[in-house]
Amino acid sequence: MKFSNVQLLKTADGSYTLLQQDLMQTYHSVNGALQEAKHVFLETGLMYLLWMNEMTEVSILEVGFGTGLNFLVTADYCEQHNLKLNYVGVEAYPVKPEIIQQIEFDKQISNQHLWQSYVNNYQQLITGNSIRISDFVTLQMEQKKVMEAQPNTHFDIIYYDAFAPLIQPEMWSAETIAYVTSFLKPGGLFVTYSITGNLKRILKSLGFTIEKPKGAAGKREMLRAKKS
Repeated sequence: MKFSNVQLLKTADGSYTLLQQDLMQTYHSVNGALQEAKHVFLETGLMYLLWMNEMTEVSILEVGFGTGLNFLVTADYCEQHNLKLNYVGVEAYPVKPEIIQQIEFDKQISNQHLWQSYVNNYQQLITGNSIRISDFVTLQMEQKKVMEAQPNTHFDIIYYDAFAPLIQPEMWSAETIAYVTSFLKPGGLFVTYSITGNLKRILKSLGFTIEKPKGAAGKREMLRAKKS
């Protein structure tokens, strides 16, 4: 299954996402791509972790890297707060460089050098190279299916941003979730926009503590889980 048949789609907050036309699924919420990235992943994930722990460096694994919007808003925040960021994205089907250049995420972040570095290095990124995006930010993409990914470190947070369970049920199976969360440090966070009974049961069986924060625009709840 190759996700190459995509088109740009403006969302309710003015930011763009991509519509995967074969699946008729968007990469981010049509109620606001930027709003979702900030609320679900940056605020409820990273900023919550920093509120709970005093840190000068953070490592994040994103499953479903997509356009890189979650990375960009996170890196922008880390740059502003002098926080060192080591970020690894897993994406089996990377977005083409020419589409990334059209998606106008430069309007969504304050640091234009960060955007230019991301765009300029994107081709190297999708070949698997680890890229120093800035003095504070290092980015790597594993162009593999999730069960084939083998990050060489453990992470403080997992951003889980796969397509919805009805579209990609294999991404939300007990086997996949157990494998992905094995790369999470004790006390680390797993955050995702999706909240299903099955996902909560899987995470509880793995020893996670479950929370149900307010969801992004258009969703009542999301899921945040802490590894024991």
